[in-house]
Amino acid sequence: MLSSAVSSSARAHRPAFHPSRSAQTFKAFYATIRSLRQSHESPEPDDVEPSEKDFILALLRANPSSRDTKSFLASFGPRPQPPQPLVARPAEIPVTTDKDVAPVGDKTLGIKPSTSPVIASILNPVYQRTALVKLQSPFNDRQLESIARGMVYLEKLGLLSVLVVENDQVARGSPRERSALSAETMRVVDALEKQGARARPVLGAVVRLGPKPEDTTSPEPREFDLPEAHTFPSDLVHIRLALRAGEIPVLSPLALDSFCRTVRVNANDVVAALARGMVEAAAHDNTPVPGEEQPPASQDGVDLTPLRLMIIAREGGVPSYARHGLPHLLVNLTSEYQYIHETFDPRWRTAHPKALANLKLARTCLAYMPPTSSAVMVSHRSPSSLIGNLITNRPAVSSSLPHALLQGNRKLTPDTPTLLRRGLPVRVVRTVDELDKPKLKTLLEQSFRRELDEPAFWARMAASLDFVIVAGDYAGAAIVTREVCPSGAGAAPITYLDKFAVLPAHQGDGTVDFLWVALHDETYGLGLPFSANPNGGKEGKGAGCDLVWRSRADNPVNKWYFERSTGHLRQGDWVLFWCDAEVRLKTEEGRRANAGLSYLEQWEEGRLGLWNDVVMKIPSSWKPKDVKKVES
Repeated sequence: MLSSAVSSSARAHRPAFHPSRSAQTFKAFYATIRSLRQSHESPEPDDVEPSEKDFILALLRANPSSRDTKSFLASFGPRPQPPQPLVARPAEIPVTTDKDVAPVGDKTLGIKPSTSPVIASILNPVYQRTALVKLQSPFNDRQLESIARGMVYLEKLGLLSVLVVENDQVARGSPRERSALSAETMRVVDALEKQGARARPVLGAVVRLGPKPEDTTSPEPREFDLPEAHTFPSDLVHIRLALRAGEIPVLSPLALDSFCRTVRVNANDVVAALARGMVEAAAHDNTPVPGEEQPPASQDGVDLTPLRLMIIAREGGVPSYARHGLPHLLVNLTSEYQYIHETFDPRWRTAHPKALANLKLARTCLAYMPPTSSAVMVSHRSPSSLIGNLITNRPAVSSSLPHALLQGNRKLTPDTPTLLRRGLPVRVVRTVDELDKPKLKTLLEQSFRRELDEPAFWARMAASLDFVIVAGDYAGAAIVTREVCPSGAGAAPITYLDKFAVLPAHQGDGTVDFLWVALHDETYGLGLPFSANPNGGKEGKGAGCDLVWRSRADNPVNKWYFERSTGHLRQGDWVLFWCDAEVRLKTEEGRRANAGLSYLEQWEEGRLGLWNDVVMKIPSSWKPKDVKKVES
């Protein structure tokens, strides 16, 4: 009875139950789990790409959904052009009769030759956007070649990068500091041009040292760290000219101090200042001038607003306490930033010395960038993953997949990128009185596209609500109830996922994954160390429980549910899903050692029949679609 986009009406009935089907479900499930747990395949080398064909392969690996494709085309697709008036050919203009010469149009009269629609679509240039890229050197020539190839891939898709190069091996204050930084910048420019890109070195300072004047007088508190540098629109002239010419600007980490001296600063300060300055400059560009039909930015064809922040370093992403040091997959900076600091193992500082500083940089930059923007921390070994991030704006591996699948996934390596989103605060509400009923009603009706039967729904929530996980200001919610089993069954109440909803405007921005991870931590993942996320709930303390839910058989979201559930059972027009308590599975696996789990454990006998009997009787929360038909 749930969906993030499609309604799933629930009418009380009891479909027939088939024991043979449940046995098959258990066999398939445990065969899958055993194969995952006993799989010891070594991860394949990550993206060793030698030729142009890898650009196509990288596009195929991204595997974008229809929503990803629409979002990409909305950002990079050609903008609709106003219709051009047709100019009739005067009768006195002679028409060529030379069969060997094709007419090419008359520029004087404004007549254009007809072009094949396919050719026109290929020749029509994409609308170009920008990305901010921090290169954390040193890199050898082979590594730099791999990075440059990734930048060329992005340029082909319409994303022009603004690079800031930092070399940790150049000692601060050394006599040859400036020349060494210039040499590193030129080395990056040379690597880009060898891969076919056009690059422009910007060896002077573009940003100014210190906070922006209005920052010192603003009384408003901020949840992010202000940049230690700033820039004004007029300072971006070199970057603007390079982008307008189709060139990739490559900058050194320099700034002007109060005495107009050029000094070396932390590259993070330069990147943060550019993120803010480019957003402000783009806003200025897009402000229409009185008397003009179009804003100035539309004439350049390049939007200065950074669409992506990319941090490319040898160390890759941020280590995760939940994956024994392997990278975080998706980070909600609003709710997880402080907790990642608290759980960062000091032993990781040697291999990941810049991880926390880069995490801080991402939070600052994304605070200024549009909500749809994201940041990615990636290793130099994986240039094609930049394409996947650009097209889908999703992590390489979904963080909401079952832990067993994540543990056995060959894509999860030390070089797996970390995707960072500004995200939303996530909290757990335990009582109906704490809920904002009008906002929750709006969320459910917009997500399911049905009208809520409020009296019946709120009466049911008052009687059986367990908790509600709320994302942001009701941008998403997961409603969990406790369903009482029939008397005599002797079973504990069923933990039932009654609704899982996300506003259409937030589908595709990570809210769905953030909600499901929190749901995991409060139900079937409870009791495990990696379930202690700071979402205001139980924070990992307690015993996990099975999570059960149902969905219409024709719900397109079911594919997403299949990937995240332990098992499912088809019952007529419905599909019953469940996730087993992970603590119990680990306990049983340890008890049986290497023998693994059997197809049907003693504690599982009869539970599918019980779940089916209880869940299928839960009444619908929606008003009938056709009231007249129902009344008649």
